[in-house]
Amino acid sequence: MKLSDTKKGYSFKLAAFSGEALFQSLDKDLQDFIHQFGSAYKLTYQELRQVSEIAIDLKMWGDISVVDRLNLITSRYPAGNGNSKKQILKELQDYWQTLKTKPSDYSSNAPKVKSVVRKVTDNTNDHEVFGPCPVASEKTVCCNLLTIDAVQGCSLGCSYCSIQTFYTDGAVAVESNLEEKLDQIELDPMKNYHIGSGQSSDSLAMGNRGGVLDAQMGFARKNPNIILEFKTKSKEVDYFLSRKLPPNIFVSWSLNPQVIIDHEEHFTASLKQRIGAARTIADAGIIVGFHFHPIVYYRGWKNDYLQVASMVMDQFSPDEVGMISLGTLTFIKPAIQNLRKLGIPSKVLQMPLSNAVGKYSYSLDIKKKIFDGVYKAFKAWHEKVFFYFCMEERILWQSVMGTCYSSNEAFEDALFQSVSGKMK
Repeated sequence: MKLSDTKKGYSFKLAAFSGEALFQSLDKDLQDFIHQFGSAYKLTYQELRQVSEIAIDLKMWGDISVVDRLNLITSRYPAGNGNSKKQILKELQDYWQTLKTKPSDYSSNAPKVKSVVRKVTDNTNDHEVFGPCPVASEKTVCCNLLTIDAVQGCSLGCSYCSIQTFYTDGAVAVESNLEEKLDQIELDPMKNYHIGSGQSSDSLAMGNRGGVLDAQMGFARKNPNIILEFKTKSKEVDYFLSRKLPPNIFVSWSLNPQVIIDHEEHFTASLKQRIGAARTIADAGIIVGFHFHPIVYYRGWKNDYLQVASMVMDQFSPDEVGMISLGTLTFIKPAIQNLRKLGIPSKVLQMPLSNAVGKYSYSLDIKKKIFDGVYKAFKAWHEKVFFYFCMEERILWQSVMGTCYSSNEAFEDALFQSVSGKMK
């Protein structure tokens, strides 16, 4: 085979890889560099993909660019040496893996993330709005949450959010006939249910557009054997202050230290605003809940989360708090791919991405450390508030809490009885 034929063949491989969405998400200078590097060292298709992933990750994490890193490495390994490619890629991968095993550093200023104006539409499609939690798994201890998809899609811009993998068109769709659909749901009157509306979107970010909050209040009144949870990262609680509400609803907030809100939860309410909104709701006699989810492992994490726990215990009595859940960063493969394609500044993928019953998360050792730290911060409340772990394995419950429910049904019943017992 002539050398020119070999070059043509490799050019064809580069051209084929160039059509990949991952590669297309890179800026032009990075694309050109990877083309040149790939051509010089005859990278395979898979090697081109890995270099592209590392390039995106380093940029998202605010680290040295893959161009500078590879220029440092290749200066020691001339092209043409048979072992050069293997050595170069190993050094690059080792550097990347080292970054992933260290706690993330959020000490720099939060990145400026451009707000995306999402189209808001009224959804009149004939589809189901009620069903099991989309992240439920038989392999983890599950609370059997059921969900109402009153709104599909979210504009709050959290970097780690899995909702972006469920709805890929970028629009936010509000159910225009939610009341009718909820009226058609038949629940067993002899069974208790925990139902939430914060899985396909933030429960309160769109307010009562299309009457979605009115419809859910009507559903709660019709079914006194449910507890209906509105989960949010917003401060929009005026709706609950201006209406007579059914007694079986409660509002919960996802909480994180302000540094995580600044870096990873763009366009959401601040920690102070969330706590203030929760205080307003509690003052109105409505039970509140808190989700420490996702707990992020970074330099200074423990002190920051202890401060958030202290804020909650200082400003609320246990009788006002229905439940507190703990969870952490957990990804499915499409979510990881989508995060890299978006390429916004974020450190949420700067982690080992250990296998977690079919998903990717921190290693069990790291989980034990962060869950134990946050759970112990609430020691004074352990017998007064319902605590649980979201989407975690039995071994983690046993390791941190020293116990675990015998079945998902037992977990579901304990949660319902604890929260409903505090409702007026």
